[in-house]
Amino acid sequence: MADTHPPDEEKSVGKKRGRRSGNVADFRYKRPSRHKGKGDSGGKSRAQRSSPNNASAAKPHGGHRPSEAYAALDLGTNNCRLLIARPSGRDFTVIDAFSRVVKLGEDLATTGRMSDEAMDRALGALSVCADKLRRRKVRLARSVATEACRRAANGAAFIERVKEETGIVLDIITAEEEARLAVLGCHILLEQGKGPAVIFDIGGGSTELVLLEPGGKIPRIIDWQSVPWGVVSLTDTVGRGEDSYDARIARYAKMREIVSGSFAPFAERIAEASTHDDIRLLGTSGTVTTLASLHLELPHYDRKAVDGLIVPSAAMRSISERLSGMSPEERSELPCIGNDRADLVVAGCAILDSILDLWPAEKLGVADRGIREGILRSLMAAERQSERALQSLQETRSGKDN
Repeated sequence: MADTHPPDEEKSVGKKRGRRSGNVADFRYKRPSRHKGKGDSGGKSRAQRSSPNNASAAKPHGGHRPSEAYAALDLGTNNCRLLIARPSGRDFTVIDAFSRVVKLGEDLATTGRMSDEAMDRALGALSVCADKLRRRKVRLARSVATEACRRAANGAAFIERVKEETGIVLDIITAEEEARLAVLGCHILLEQGKGPAVIFDIGGGSTELVLLEPGGKIPRIIDWQSVPWGVVSLTDTVGRGEDSYDARIARYAKMREIVSGSFAPFAERIAEASTHDDIRLLGTSGTVTTLASLHLELPHYDRKAVDGLIVPSAAMRSISERLSGMSPEERSELPCIGNDRADLVVAGCAILDSILDLWPAEKLGVADRGIREGILRSLMAAERQSERALQSLQETRSGKDN
């Protein structure tokens, strides 16, 4: 039987579940029952055979083979990213990856809709992902869409079009789910310490902040907030008036004001925790990896040098201040920024500055990992749990037979 699971059919788009805390591990993906119901021939439909979200036949008695591939696809407001991996003990080994800037949320903040051009760019990237999923014979995949599809009036129609044209079934996840998956994907890089920690994810259309309880192998979320400001949505809202140095500084101040106002409720709730002597901070996003690259003065981006780096927060603030006063042309000439990020990096700097205001950690951890890794870990953890449950059931039945 193929191990095919539908994407969160119990959740409505954008609906919050009202849960503020809980373990990060995700065990919603259960192995389907092996008892056939009425009319169940045990065969697969044409859609199951062809959809890249579905996978090749599973092992008859549960569990995964070391050679079987799993995949996580994250369609964000600015990027489309795919990760394909195989289990390796309690972790995984990446066997294929894909990333492309699609600017799906371009002008969404002002129009309320995704443009035809933006959707065409995203579909082009998703078609590449679908080909990779098929070629790698992925056994189980989860594909998610985030803020752009949550906010857009034509989000649901776009999801249906993606399914028809590529076979990929996108799950529009809530902001809470997005935050939880990001934590699951990168929390291993948190600096050691006994104090509380904040993990943040600066996206294209939103930013998620998560306060974690100290201790434990799996961090426990005790509070979180998502605001509708990412590098694309904030840039589009404030505008691109950068004709002079004074205009650029005023524009940056406006960005900071907007973001800080949105963060205010969360800042108030975590004010006491932020005074702890040993607070820690970890960020996952293109903003923090780009600024970390500039801090290291890298001639080109190097994930191995950046992922897991600990940087003085003051150094990141200094880089943000420098970038905010530069023209787009000057920023585009810097290594690791280029034309793709020159237009958006300042908004990311404004968001980061606001985060450092409310959580004044002396050092900032940098993660080049997040939602995709969180998805992979949750899928594989669920497989291990279902295998243990099946083994326990078999042992119970064997005991009764004896």
